[in-house]
Amino acid sequence: MSDTQAADPAPPAAPRPVDGPVRHSGAVLAVLLVAMFMAQFDFFVVNVAAPSIARDLHAGPVLVELVVAGYAFAYASGLITGGRLGDLYGHRRLYLVGMTAFALASLFCGLAQNAWQLVAARMLQGLTGALMVPQVLATITATFPPAERPRALAWFGVVGGLGSVTANLLGALLINTGVLGLGWRAIFLVNLLVAAAALAFAVRLLPPNRPSRRQGLDPVGALGIACTVGLVLVPLSVGNTEGWPAWSWACLAAALPVGAATLRWQQAQRARGGSPVLDLSLFRARGFAAGLVAGAAFLAYFAGFLFAFTQFLQVGRGYPPLHAGLIVACSAVMFSAGALSAARLVRRHGLRVVVAGGLLTVLGLALLMVQLTAFGIDTPTAGLVLAVMLIGTGNGAVLPQLIGAAMVGVRREQAGIGAGVLNTAQQFGSSAGVSIVGAVFFGIAGPVPAAGVVVGGQQHATAMAVVAAIDIGLVLLVTGVLALNARAARS
Repeated sequence: MSDTQAADPAPPAAPRPVDGPVRHSGAVLAVLLVAMFMAQFDFFVVNVAAPSIARDLHAGPVLVELVVAGYAFAYASGLITGGRLGDLYGHRRLYLVGMTAFALASLFCGLAQNAWQLVAARMLQGLTGALMVPQVLATITATFPPAERPRALAWFGVVGGLGSVTANLLGALLINTGVLGLGWRAIFLVNLLVAAAALAFAVRLLPPNRPSRRQGLDPVGALGIACTVGLVLVPLSVGNTEGWPAWSWACLAAALPVGAATLRWQQAQRARGGSPVLDLSLFRARGFAAGLVAGAAFLAYFAGFLFAFTQFLQVGRGYPPLHAGLIVACSAVMFSAGALSAARLVRRHGLRVVVAGGLLTVLGLALLMVQLTAFGIDTPTAGLVLAVMLIGTGNGAVLPQLIGAAMVGVRREQAGIGAGVLNTAQQFGSSAGVSIVGAVFFGIAGPVPAAGVVVGGQQHATAMAVVAAIDIGLVLLVTGVLALNARAARS
């Protein structure tokens, strides 16, 4: 990767913080990270509520899958446009609009009276999440001084990871405690309280920024990007459950020409001096493309492992959601510790710390695989906990640093679109990981049993061991790329 950035013809002027350097940076960061946590939490929490939703709304497997997948592809489809809107109209403004809209969409989810209403509300929730989330990383990149940025990016990774791995535990607590008799609706309605608090502080704390040049959004480019993302993510999200029907392959095939046409349109817009949704000069920023690929690959492992391990605990071992959530929470605690420790150590030792984190993840996965191979479904719980603690520590050392490395060369005026592209790549990686790993896991373990049927058997342990082996390969790939970059940085 070159350390120089290619010149960009006639770049738009950077958004200028009105008040200079960001003040009360700790409080500002906390307010920003609420949005990241909410978006990640709501992506994963529906998994633990799916049986209750299916029962109360009389929803079949396809509709329940759409409740999950509808959020995923609407969220991913809107992230790039959401980032571009932040660059054009101000990250603070888009955060406030997105947070308010996310709260309203969550209300619609909580009030849904049938499965189709819930699917529609979840898609709206995904779109509104795509408005607010890119503003988090963009504001950190555009307004935090270089000395504070690594710590802020570390916390960004910590909170994103915590939103993912604590969703099962917190969701189970909300449902099992029967808050006001709301049942599964509580996982959505709680967002109203969180959003109200976040908005109250955001209005006072978030630094305003005024883009110096205002241009309209490119609607054709926005639609093309959304269609391209949807054509890939919809079949990845539901194709495996439906047995990969012909329409899923047709969508994947159509994504290539639609994506190519969209890129050509973006290039033409730029050549005419317009304002394309996706500024392709972004990929000439130092480290951005490599960070994008590495982040997507790591998220493919991360999301795929989390999905398979949850299935192993709840279906294979027969643990209730709360018990399974507590085991996964051990990984969440160590994820936080690993991320915060790595943020300090990287300043002193560079990417070698991240490489060590990747190797620690591999060690934890190998320990899990060996135990499952030796003991099968009767693997001691203590051994499972030790393995996921090692995995969580390594994940924490790697993931936030991948995000920071990708954004380090991005110009301030491109912070929003850069964040949108990075988050979109991560969603692609997550969806692909869950789809591929899910196909492998259920291909070995068999389909999810009907409600009330206890399975538990060696096939689930075998499936989880195979998944761990696949994940080891993915993490070693990312770690190898990081090791090469670390060597290049020292030379």
